[in-house]
Amino acid sequence: MAEHKPIDELSGTPTTGHEWDGIRELNTPLPRWWVWVFYATILWAVGYWILMPSWPGITGYYHGLLGYSSRAAVEKAVDDAHQAMAGMQDKIAKTPLAVIEKTPDLEEFALGAGRSAFAVNCSPCHGADATGRKGFPNLVAGNWLWGGKLEDIQFTITHGVRNGIDPDARDVEMPRFLADGILTQDKIADVANFVLSLSGSPHDTAAAARGKQIFADNCAACHGDQGQGNTQFGAPRLNGKLWLYGGDLETIVQTISYARKGVMPNWGARLDPATIKALALYVHSLGGGQ
Repeated sequence: MAEHKPIDELSGTPTTGHEWDGIRELNTPLPRWWVWVFYATILWAVGYWILMPSWPGITGYYHGLLGYSSRAAVEKAVDDAHQAMAGMQDKIAKTPLAVIEKTPDLEEFALGAGRSAFAVNCSPCHGADATGRKGFPNLVAGNWLWGGKLEDIQFTITHGVRNGIDPDARDVEMPRFLADGILTQDKIADVANFVLSLSGSPHDTAAAARGKQIFADNCAACHGDQGQGNTQFGAPRLNGKLWLYGGDLETIVQTISYARKGVMPNWGARLDPATIKALALYVHSLGGGQ
């Protein structure tokens, strides 16, 4: 005799007869189409296990009947990309920067390559947006230490700054006016106030007046009589609002007293000529190039 399955009073649906703590299980089978789809996914999975790499083993893994390898696929894609790029890279390496700028397809390729190279090699110091940070120059503001022309940028990237490796690296240093006994602390404070006055920053007027002649005697030869800077010596502009290490009185006093000796790698020893050119073009295109 068939077992009687009660009907749920609220929904009117038959139950399975299972009950726990007053809760009854409704007998609502899945739609048949859903069941067949579920079975199909199981068959698909079994087929995938057979055809594709799947199960791990003690000394390796099952490679599948198709022998597919995602690593091999990526390596092939990279090789294909390198082959496609090789012709353009050769052209960039052999073409002067000024000519690349006037050749749309070369310039477009170079800017794309330069953007990628900058993200990998330069952004950790200069920032992803190239606006720099303390001790690392802003490359979009046009305030260049060593010049912002294409050839200047290419040279700086290639040889670097004070790295002690490349004999052609940019390597002019600022005197340590206090540490080397050139100026006293009082005179350094006066000239620091004069430097602040050049950019219209808050300063001690009397101290700045005393510091004007000190600046002329000790600093103007490199930074210019109006603090306009000099790319020949890598001497920064002092009459603007953009500061490499900070524009407050304390920081300027620290800089004058002990100097700063920023270092940049010689990327010419690490990157190929085409990439160096691409970087120079990209940096120049950011808006601060001369």
